[in-house]
Amino acid sequence: MKMNLNDVLQGKHSVALGGHVRPDGDCVGACLGLYMYLKDQYPDIEADVYLEEIPEAYGIISCTDEVKHESPEDKVYDLFICLDCGDTDRLGFSGPLFQKAKETACIDHHVSNDAFADVNYIVPDASSTSELVYTLLDREKITKPQAEALYMGIAHDTGIFQYSCTSPETMEIAADLMRKGINGNEIIDKTYYEKTYVQNQILGRALMESILILDKRCIISFVRKKEMEFFQAQPSDLEGIVSQLRQTKGVEVAMFLHEVEPRRFKVSLRSRDKVDVSRIAKYFGGGGHVRAAGVTMSGSVHDVINNITGQIVLQLDGKKDAAQ
Repeated sequence: MKMNLNDVLQGKHSVALGGHVRPDGDCVGACLGLYMYLKDQYPDIEADVYLEEIPEAYGIISCTDEVKHESPEDKVYDLFICLDCGDTDRLGFSGPLFQKAKETACIDHHVSNDAFADVNYIVPDASSTSELVYTLLDREKITKPQAEALYMGIAHDTGIFQYSCTSPETMEIAADLMRKGINGNEIIDKTYYEKTYVQNQILGRALMESILILDKRCIISFVRKKEMEFFQAQPSDLEGIVSQLRQTKGVEVAMFLHEVEPRRFKVSLRSRDKVDVSRIAKYFGGGGHVRAAGVTMSGSVHDVINNITGQIVLQLDGKKDAAQ
């Protein structure tokens, strides 16, 4: 059921917004788009947004300098709105604020979301959380800065409007946002395509060291913590690597791992047509979408790869996997 923003905000004097750890373009776009709208249209409500450090490139979006990166211990909000986050663990440092809030809401498009808030607006078929935020707002009152944030979010989670989640409605919403006078090309170029020298170095290493398995239907690459330190790379510098791997001709599934601490890996999964990677990620404690998902797993890099590829094989061979 669609959320009514006015109803959810009725009687609220303070609202916190939060998104998932290691925020991507959709998470940042949805949070900031809604945050700016609340400030403009509900000036009597105290609004704050809580996110981990966001990629420098997203700085072209207004109000990124107002994002809070630490959670106050004694603050209790009337409402906490969780955006683009499939479960409370993924909120990270802002999780305690969600738990203490008098009321909670969730706006999300992850198929693995179990509707954990008091009020839930979850549409797995939506292209992005930014698209869902747009549907909650009065389109006539959306300002140019808000449109820029939401456009960035939609563009990022659709792979610049090329993923299967891109619906006719998605394109119509993007067109309406463009009519607000935004420079869509600049947003896409600055926040999606443009890479730093370090990002290109780590991407090049990941591509050079990648391997094909499962009759060349799956491609894998990984980066260890010591290599991250050598390149002086941050986790945000790895964004987009798994999508680049997925573009390899003949590949159905791409898997990219990076070591977050000794023997603990963050795994990103992408697929084309046959494999539901959200089922695989959920089986191992993660989540995501049918064609894009992730999970954090412990063990040696070979243990992690072997466990996940075992589930990939079952789907490629048309068998029921253990996640069902």
